[in-house]
Amino acid sequence: MLEYDLVVIGGGPAGLAAAIAAYENGIEKIVILERDVELGGILNQCIHNGFGLHRFGQELTGPEYATRFINRLTETNIKVMLGTMVLSLNSDKQITCVNKTNGLFIINAKAIILAMGCRERNRGPIGMPGDRGSGIFSAGSAQRYMNINGYLVGKRVVILGSGDIGLIMARRMTLEGANVLAVSELMPHSNGLSRNIAQCLDDFGIPLYLSHTVTEVIGKNRIEKVVISQVDSNYKPILGTEKEFNCDTLLLSVGLIPENELTRSAGIPIDFRTNGAIVYDDMQTETDGIFACGNVLHVHDLVDYVSAESEKAGKNAAEFIKNGYISNDRKSAVTIKNGNGVGYTVPQIAVIDRVEKGLEIFFRVKAKSENSVIEVSSENGKIASFKREFLAPGEMERIVIPKKLLADVSENITVSISGGAK
Repeated sequence: MLEYDLVVIGGGPAGLAAAIAAYENGIEKIVILERDVELGGILNQCIHNGFGLHRFGQELTGPEYATRFINRLTETNIKVMLGTMVLSLNSDKQITCVNKTNGLFIINAKAIILAMGCRERNRGPIGMPGDRGSGIFSAGSAQRYMNINGYLVGKRVVILGSGDIGLIMARRMTLEGANVLAVSELMPHSNGLSRNIAQCLDDFGIPLYLSHTVTEVIGKNRIEKVVISQVDSNYKPILGTEKEFNCDTLLLSVGLIPENELTRSAGIPIDFRTNGAIVYDDMQTETDGIFACGNVLHVHDLVDYVSAESEKAGKNAAEFIKNGYISNDRKSAVTIKNGNGVGYTVPQIAVIDRVEKGLEIFFRVKAKSENSVIEVSSENGKIASFKREFLAPGEMERIVIPKKLLADVSENITVSISGGAK
């Protein structure tokens, strides 16, 4: 039985930032549990640049960004256990783990930070029809094969889904000599960042077929053809709109799912909108002393925001360890709800008397719009509004409501979108 003040589950960008923040706020007995053989998480295979613009004012690659935090980690006495799989945890903050060195062992913690990241949705959940020959990869798996293992996974490629990883892989495979024939997207809008559509598709002349999906995969041993079809407003294929591509590879970029099996096993409530835990403004879940941050909480576009959010979790976990508090008993807690045009909000609950300078809220919209207004209101009326020239589902939004505007708020807070051209 091992004893630690703080256990951080996950050694990617979220876990690294959270652990370092907790250490800098006075907690020294910390351990990071990472199932991979090295720290850094998904950043290790993201060799393209574009990371760190908000945080460092520089364009870094994924490994460069991770290295900045790993170097800071070496200046602390935070313990790292690599190759360590967490099998379960419970509400008493007891963690069961296994690795080659220690075998099966248990850790008791005063606080836990969940930073397990997310995984890719695969062929099964989307019900993709057709043959099951080789050559079908998730975009992230193909990225790992290429950038870490050095394998070109195919020569003629179709991509289903316009998530950021799929867009980046369209560019990456083109640069490596493959011919990317098409990117097909079920929705009438892309799910990736606008800059990635411009830099990864437009710059290379790769066509993007919106409101299209794969309706047939042909090839018993290796895939030989992919058929895509246009879909109607109910996302049903329209007969007669089929487009056929001779290809040897199909990449799936059809969404990310926060890795919350451990969260559920501990009985921590999950928000069905985000597939992550319900959290307070201090990043604490509804189980006292267990915090969540990064992509295990909700899927982020930018690692810069992951780091900032995770540092908040680390700082507040340190506060919990030193002083203890129970979020659920705070009388000024209010629920944050999504109103018109908003898909979800994080955090879902805020303790108003704990807000220092302002209440930070992240959310995603349901549809594209221009010249819109983000309206924040309560039962007593309007609290604040924020103008935006452009809103899109593929880009996470962030607002900060000044503390002084929350003084009289005692009911639910609702975030909505008004106005704007679709």
